Amino acid sequence: MYLYLVGLLLLYYVYRWFRELPRVPDKGNKYVYITGCDSGFGNLLARHLDSKGFRVIASCFSEKGEEDLRKSCSPNLTTTHLDVRSQDSVAKVAAMIKDKVGERGLWAVVNNAGVSLPTGPCDWLTIDDYKSMLDVNLNGVIAVTLSVLPLIKKARGRVVNVASVFGRISVTGGPYTISKYGVEAFNDSLRVNMAPFGVKVLCIEPGFFKTNVTDSAILSKNVKYLWEKMPQEVRDDYGTEFLEKSLAVLTEKIEKISDGDLMKVVGCMEHALSAVRPRHRYSPGWDAKLFWLPLSYMPTCVSDYIMTSQAIPIAKK
Repeated sequence: MYLYLVGLLLLYYVYRWFRELPRVPDKGNKYVYITGCDSGFGNLLARHLDSKGFRVIASCFSEKGEEDLRKSCSPNLTTTHLDVRSQDSVAKVAAMIKDKVGERGLWAVVNNAGVSLPTGPCDWLTIDDYKSMLDVNLNGVIAVTLSVLPLIKKARGRVVNVASVFGRISVTGGPYTISKYGVEAFNDSLRVNMAPFGVKVLCIEPGFFKTNVTDSAILSKNVKYLWEKMPQEVRDDYGTEFLEKSLAVLTEKIEKISDGDLMKVVGCMEHALSAVRPRHRYSPGWDAKLFWLPLSYMPTCVSDYIMTSQAIPIAKK
């Protein structure tokens, strides 16, 4: 019986592998607009797609990001400044793209730009902390998508949204998981809305990878900053040992569980852009596949028990 089930499972994966092999033709005439190309996944994806022959429009927040990409990529790659929080900036880039792609339209947008700070327990933060991240991670995704959606509909192209496994389960406080849940909801509603137009909407849900989002030095600095600015009453609730143990977790555990192979994510992004039959969702990273996603399907009492049993104890109970 077990061998029969294993055989069926193996047959399914072989079938899926063959089904997903075909790639779209004429990559040289397909424009792909990527946000957040200064570093990390966006930077690597821009370089990778450029090497594959796509016409890449790579948006960066910094001049250095643009300069580095221009030096390392072919003349076919276009760089531009973009601040996803600014309506004027988003509209300006969209107008440039419209002029560049012409009647063929825009093949795809990859909403990769995002931030992970400030992050901490909910009562360490203010409403302004939430607003600042949501403006980038959620409102920025929506603004960029809507600005070029008519061009994507014209090309019957694709929208690729970079969410996170923490858009499926919330294991930490603060606005990060909220923003990623929002991206998941926007992705699902857009996928249904755009289906009649032949536009495919795909979602990338990475686990832990070695990027600025998981950099222990950056995260530790954030925790110390939040600790220093919060009211003394809140610090007393948690206790100084909570701060020390939190910093230890960031430096010891986050580094260990973060995967250094960013191509696992970029490979999923490329497949979403170039496969004739892409998947609706991609979950790169073994931690995502074997722990976080299964945990998200468990009853709330079970997932809460697993998370709280590993939580750092507070001073006041």
